[in-house]
Amino acid sequence: MAAEQVSAQLLRQFSPLDGLKRDNLAALARKVQIRELSPGQMLFKEGDTEKRTIYVVSGILELVDQAKVVGKIEGGSEFARNPVAPVYPRRVSARARDRVQFLSIDSDLLDVMLTWDQTGSYEVSELQGEADEGNEDWMTMLLQTKAFHKIPPANIQAIFMRMQQINYRAGDVVLKQGAEGDYFYVLIRGSALVTRETPLSKEGIKLAELHVGDTFGEEALISEAKRNATVTMQTEGAVMRLGKEDFNTLLNEPMLEWVSREEAEQIIQSGGQWLDVRLPSEFENQHLDGAVNIPLYFIRLKISTLDPDKKYVVCCDTGRRSSAGAYILSERGYQAYVLRGGISSDES
Repeated sequence: MAAEQVSAQLLRQFSPLDGLKRDNLAALARKVQIRELSPGQMLFKEGDTEKRTIYVVSGILELVDQAKVVGKIEGGSEFARNPVAPVYPRRVSARARDRVQFLSIDSDLLDVMLTWDQTGSYEVSELQGEADEGNEDWMTMLLQTKAFHKIPPANIQAIFMRMQQINYRAGDVVLKQGAEGDYFYVLIRGSALVTRETPLSKEGIKLAELHVGDTFGEEALISEAKRNATVTMQTEGAVMRLGKEDFNTLLNEPMLEWVSREEAEQIIQSGGQWLDVRLPSEFENQHLDGAVNIPLYFIRLKISTLDPDKKYVVCCDTGRRSSAGAYILSERGYQAYVLRGGISSDES
C-alpha cells in the first residue's frame, strides 16, 4: 500500500502531538504520511541512531532484544499513544508481527515545532490576515531546515511577526545585481530565477531556480556588499521579506559559529575541510593548504558537491564573505564554521 496523508485528528491521538495548537498540528499533518510494514519486516534495529519519532497506528509491533521478544505495541492501545523506543541509539529492534501501519516524524522538526508552539500565544492564523492560502506551508518548510533548529524559539516567533508580504507578476525583478542589500526573502508562492551578469553574458548566467520555501538575499546582508545576482519571477508569485536589522539580530547572529585559527586547525585535523569562498584568482594567489575553492556566488549551485557529514571551516580574506557562505551552508544543514578575521588577519 502506498503511503497516505494523515489528518490532524489522527495526530491528536498521540503524545505529545495532542498538545500542539490546531493550526500547527494541521501544518505538521501535511508533512506526515501513514507508512506500512509487512509481517516480519523490521522497522529499525538495535543501535539505530536515526532521529525519527515513530507511532504505531494499527497492527502489532514487536520489540526484540537479541532475538527475544521483550515487548509489543498494539495500534490503538494506550501504550501506542507514546513514541516507540524514543531513546537513541535504539536499545531494541522493532519488527512487525502482522501488517503494521505507522507514522514516522523527523524528531528535530517535532522538537522545534513543540518548542515554537509553547513559547507564546502566536498561531499561524494570526500571521495570515489577507495572505495567500497555504502560507503555513512555507513556514513549516523553514522550520524543517536545520538552520532554524539553532535559532531561539522566541526569535522564530519574532521573525514571522516582522515579515512583510510582497506580491509580484511574472517577469518582475525582486532584487537586482549591484543594488544595496536591504532585505532577506522567502519565496512563498510561484518560482523565480537567479542569474548573474558577467562581462561575457549581459543577459546573465543561470545560477539557480527558486521554489516555495527557498530563501535568498542573505549574502549581501551578511557581507555588507552589493547584491551579487538578480532574482526574477518566472511566474506570478509572492515573497515574505525581513529587514536587514531584524535579519542580523534574529537570524544571522544565532546561526554563525566563529572559530579562531587554532580552533579551526583542530577541526581540520579531526577530518574537517577548509572551504575558501573567494574568487578563483584570489585563491590561486594565496590559499590555505588543503583548501577547496567555491566562490561565494557559486555556492548555491555547487552545494550538492559537498559532503553533508563533513565539518567545513569557511574562509576568505576578512571573514565577511565567509560568514555569508557559512550561513548558506548552515541554512541547508551543513556543519559550517567561520574563520574569525579571515586568513590574512592576526585575529585568526
